[in-house]
Amino acid sequence: MKYTYILFYKPYNVLCQFTDDSPHNTNRETLKNYIDIPNIYSVGRLDLDSEGLLLLTDNPRVKHRLCEPSFAHPRTYWSQVENIPSPQALQKLQQGVVIQGKKTKNAMAKLMTEEPQFPLRNPPIRYRREIPTTWIQLTLTEGRNRQVRKMTAAVGHPTLRLIRVKIGINAHHELTLSGLQLGQWRKLTDIEQKNLEQL
Repeated sequence: MKYTYILFYKPYNVLCQFTDDSPHNTNRETLKNYIDIPNIYSVGRLDLDSEGLLLLTDNPRVKHRLCEPSFAHPRTYWSQVENIPSPQALQKLQQGVVIQGKKTKNAMAKLMTEEPQFPLRNPPIRYRREIPTTWIQLTLTEGRNRQVRKMTAAVGHPTLRLIRVKIGINAHHELTLSGLQLGQWRKLTDIEQKNLEQL
């Protein structure tokens, strides 16, 4: 059976599903506003207020393999946070912080030396002249609810903007935002698809 695999650059304030089942009828954008392919579903989720890389497929085995925590597939995020995290704060992120009574798994966390070049968010984040911001790179192998935001808040640096930039497939291959503009999608290349299906 031939499966479909889509990479999508999700904008801010787009719901990570094809229908909005909110009872409040908020007219939020969904994946349907951008992707007209039937019977595919997102592999993992990005919150409404998060941006970046989303993989969609109709292959349930690949979805299970990438989402099941025991397989520990890495996902990399760039997070714009308030103030400048100290080495001690970064070490706490790396070693795990307690969220709702449970410690997060070890992660990779580092300061980014340059501000990444992304389209301005709409609406823009709230800037305060007296509080600087910086970007950190976080790579996680678990996907708890709003985990990056809760982790950075736990070490005193609330996340202002969050963008997922990579999804690891195996030790040598990863999916990235490269070549995608905000709101665009593309099918996986043959090589990317082969690496996924070898999982």
